[in-house]
Amino acid sequence: MLFSIPASKLFFIQIIFLLERSLNQYDAVIARCKELFFQKNKDYGTAWRVLRLSSLTDQIYIKASRIRNIEEQGTHKVEDKIEDEYIGIINYCLLALIQDYLVMDDRQDIPAEELNELYNQFVLETRQLFEKKNHDYGEIWRDMRVSSYTDLILMKILRIKQIEDNDGMLVASEGADANYMDIINYCVFALIRIEELSTL
Repeated sequence: MLFSIPASKLFFIQIIFLLERSLNQYDAVIARCKELFFQKNKDYGTAWRVLRLSSLTDQIYIKASRIRNIEEQGTHKVEDKIEDEYIGIINYCLLALIQDYLVMDDRQDIPAEELNELYNQFVLETRQLFEKKNHDYGEIWRDMRVSSYTDLILMKILRIKQIEDNDGMLVASEGADANYMDIINYCVFALIRIEELSTL
């Protein structure tokens, strides 16, 4: 006599499996970003410490705008691929989170070990945010077009710019940090979906 597993239990097992798959893909994307981040840190050090948060936001805006232009035009003349731009956005968002955390710290040079700890800290917080939202919304992000992630990223950037222009004053909205984390997660979604679509 064959065992029959209750439908509710099968559903729960499926949810766990999908979450584990998503987290493994998430970690793989972040590993790529982190490798590039620290390669550039070896080349340039922490020269980014001179940048104000508004400048980092503008860099993210430039990269997201380029992605949208490529999506709409279907071609690009600069060699950097869309995937590279998403990775760049992730690392700029992490720089912004780190820079904001160090706002009262006037050191120009941040030791690599300390920078590694801060990078991991904000990645962990952002990954936990992904897990919470994935619990509530499920894997619906997999059904979205990659171009929708780009639009959501641009919307979040415009929100951050407005927060900055208002000197951080908010009435009923999330702060810039939460928006940076959302942007990181949208970029991770895009990179996962681009890789999956390329194998179809």
